Amino acid sequence: MVATLTRTLGAAHLEVAEEVVQDALLRALQLWPHEGVPANPEGWLYRVARNLALDRARRTATLAGKLDLLATEIPGVGMLAEPALDDELVLIFLCCHPELTPDSQIALVLKTAGGFSVDEIAAALLARPSAIAQRLVRAKETLRAASAEAELPPDHELPARLDAVLRAIYLLFNEGYSAHVGETVVRAELCREAIRLAELLATYQATDRPDVHALASLLCFQASRLPARADDAGALLLLPAQDRTKWDRALIARGFRALERASAGETLTTYHLEAGIAAAHAAAVTFAATDWRGILDLYDRLVALHPSPVAALNRAVAVAEVHGPAAALEVLAPLADAPQLMNYYLLPATRAAMLERLGRRAAAAGEYARALDQAGTAQERRWIEQRIEQLRSGVPRI
Repeated sequence: MVATLTRTLGAAHLEVAEEVVQDALLRALQLWPHEGVPANPEGWLYRVARNLALDRARRTATLAGKLDLLATEIPGVGMLAEPALDDELVLIFLCCHPELTPDSQIALVLKTAGGFSVDEIAAALLARPSAIAQRLVRAKETLRAASAEAELPPDHELPARLDAVLRAIYLLFNEGYSAHVGETVVRAELCREAIRLAELLATYQATDRPDVHALASLLCFQASRLPARADDAGALLLLPAQDRTKWDRALIARGFRALERASAGETLTTYHLEAGIAAAHAAAVTFAATDWRGILDLYDRLVALHPSPVAALNRAVAVAEVHGPAAALEVLAPLADAPQLMNYYLLPATRAAMLERLGRRAAAAGEYARALDQAGTAQERRWIEQRIEQLRSGVPRI
């Protein structure tokens, strides 16, 4: 809805689009419990949001030129057509305007296209909420000052802006795959939307590139595990405990098809390497059958290509499977000073798991306690609490 209205109103009025959509949703929350859900809820919401935009245009001189366009786009039957397929991509490319800094691009994409709150963006980007709020305000002011257009850039400009778009789509997926805040660890609708946008990018001639297919492949592989990431009670299940018969084989097949297309040419990106890691997990019938040496080799290449504390943390898990938990603890030690991981619960949780495997139960419990202070979702906290309780009761680690 925000994407469609922004295209109609113009990029300078992005905030107006966000506001009228929010107001439409609030009206639905107020009216639908009493009057019932309309037969076409999407159409109802679009109609209300568009009418609110019309009201705003009648009162605002800078929007007066949009009156005729807004009015003619409302069908006589009172229901709005579905937005154009590429409206959300238009919005994402707008948010990745070259006048914006990379950090501002990502934050704006997550806010406007992903519907993230400031706190969610801060958690996803490992930043302070106050810094994110300021970043968003400055980004919108920059777009207005640059007279940015809400339309797909010319083909020759698309590749230069594609890196930020791909990163934003990846972060959108990651928030769905492992939510940073809230009551649920999985938000499948965000994962589905990220996959849709990545695959949609692959249909455009100018963005039909190996890195786009590699990202689509990675997201399909990761999303295939969603049905097995939590038990019937909603508790988090890590990879060793997941029932692989629940993995989505159709998504895995899509992942391998996209990975094959990603192999065209000489390009090697982080998405290629991460997709290769995910493919190795998808190909393993059981956790024990996983090709950990192959995965560690891919992590070595990933960290060499793009050094990242999060990638180094994930690599430590592969090190543990190949060389043992003591070697993994050595790899984890330097990460304690990484600013990006200061409040990242998986760092102490991973240290705890390695200490537990070494039989150092008291030290492991202390690390789990630190992880508990940093966990963002109820499922994460429950999983950590279970590990602490099982350590105390002598239940072996899974």
